[in-house]
Amino acid sequence: MTLPDDDSILLLQNPRCSKSRATKALLEERGVAFVERSYLDAPLSGEELEDLAQRIGRPVREWTRKGEDAFSETGLTDASDDQAWIDAIVANPILMERPIVVRGKRAVVARPPAHALTLLDE
Repeated sequence: MTLPDDDSILLLQNPRCSKSRATKALLEERGVAFVERSYLDAPLSGEELEDLAQRIGRPVREWTRKGEDAFSETGLTDASDDQAWIDAIVANPILMERPIVVRGKRAVVARPPAHALTLLDE
């Protein structure tokens, strides 16, 4: 599976996360057509994570959930290279921040959910 290249909207989310549910509700309230991908059920590949980092425009370490128990087991530090962060998320998808909304060549971490609106107003 790859991330969309067209203008379609993809919601990368965890349905058990309140911010993911709120972002989904926001998109639905706006009447926006989108596709959902539960990244715990369908984890992103290393290639997809590299692509996503480009679309977000921020290093992977900035959208990694450092408070998760799995993070302490990774051995990652601020000195770790991007590939190490990507490898950690591939091995432990729970480490990816959520939700993330992708549209075309851009993506945003929708925390708070209103950040998703920046992609809708383009």
